[in-house]
Amino acid sequence: MEPTLRVPGEHDEHDEGVRTLTIDHPAKRNAMTPAMWRRLPELLAELAADPDVRVLVLTGADGTFCAGADISALRDTAEGGLPSGRGGAAREQQALAVAAEEALAAFPKPTLALVRGHCVGGGCQLAAACDLRFAAHDARFGITPAKLGIVYPASSTERLVRLVGPATAKFLLYSGELIDAERALRVGLVDEVHHGAELDKRVAEFARTLAVRSALTQAAAKEFADGRTGPDRVEHWQREAARSKEAAEGVAAFLDRRAPRFVWPRP
Repeated sequence: MEPTLRVPGEHDEHDEGVRTLTIDHPAKRNAMTPAMWRRLPELLAELAADPDVRVLVLTGADGTFCAGADISALRDTAEGGLPSGRGGAAREQQALAVAAEEALAAFPKPTLALVRGHCVGGGCQLAAACDLRFAAHDARFGITPAKLGIVYPASSTERLVRLVGPATAKFLLYSGELIDAERALRVGLVDEVHHGAELDKRVAEFARTLAVRSALTQAAAKEFADGRTGPDRVEHWQREAARSKEAAEGVAAFLDRRAPRFVWPRP
């Protein structure tokens, strides 16, 4: 099977408001090829524009999340096998990975990483770019550029530091060692750890919860939490809140003891 990224089709079953994007390259532990890195921002743009999508879950096929970039692609694209060719291919693949990571981080709706098996290198970049991470108890995490002599991207390093702090970021980047899910939970790399089928159940329930909450609240909170708090953005969300009447619906639903019917953004 060709390496790919897949989302449910129009006629496939899926939870209302929740879409799952699956990294599907099981022959290489779901390592990302250059074509997959290029495709991810395109898919994210399509999903962001779809009003039926309220929450995105990112996961991997066949019991593993993502083993990072497909290193064989560096050999395949090398110029006659020379180091300079490999270096150019490595820079190109890193640029593609960073673009995909930034597109995922900028996705305007809640994103959840559902992690099983290995979450390494570029896979850890993608998980870190999601809003929240839910892991299997036997998942393994690592960032391995020190094993390859690669300079980890500045933007990815900064995101990692914000997530786990400078000491843990240095431990991961200096050593390239893998850590287990319990340690990842302790240092803040993941938010919850679950055993067996409980992982799927918890992510599905939580995603459904997010899908019925106010998308206005979530979108504004995402921007502010990510540091986009300039006066123009604050004013933008104040205008959106006033225009949307989401708060009026929320209060009315609370007083009527019913579930709110949030409709932002309106067409």
